[in-house]
Amino acid sequence: MGTVVDDAASVEFHDFFERHYAELARLAHLLTGESDAADDLAADALLAMWHRWDRVREADHPVAYARGVVANLARSRIRSAVRERRRVTLFWSQREESSENPDVPAVVDVQGALRSLPFRKRACVVLRHAFDLSEKDTALALGISVGTVKSQTSKGMAELQRLLGSADGPSQVHAAVLRTGGAGGRNP
Repeated sequence: MGTVVDDAASVEFHDFFERHYAELARLAHLLTGESDAADDLAADALLAMWHRWDRVREADHPVAYARGVVANLARSRIRSAVRERRRVTLFWSQREESSENPDVPAVVDVQGALRSLPFRKRACVVLRHAFDLSEKDTALALGISVGTVKSQTSKGMAELQRLLGSADGPSQVHAAVLRTGGAGGRNP
């Protein structure tokens, strides 16, 4: 009898995986800016969910839980990368290098601008504008209040507009998502 439950859980998880893996990978890509890491983060998030599948499948919003896991893993990856960059910077700080021709298009690029936002603002902007999640769903995915989502999204969009020199931030974020391999949108 235990194998029937295990088989049912396995089939249910496999279905969840098939429906949401691509979305979770896109989310990870937009949060980290690293396409190579996106698949790993999505897979790690789904593996963590599989280990707790008996509890996760009973949750009101398992997709929101998955998004939250991806966001937390992305945050950890970013923090780790920042620590590594600091170590490298300290190591090479004796060398003086100058860049006379900065890469202006990279500064203006939406993905670069997104990466410059603090994590919570970036996550709110990406989930709201790239994935078209409601404020409530965004709050649920990130484990924050709806008011915080509103505030962080507003501040993040203002910062993107300042960085990009454009008042058309949401459509540029949507265009960036399309360039990364898919469109945002709600999944049932």
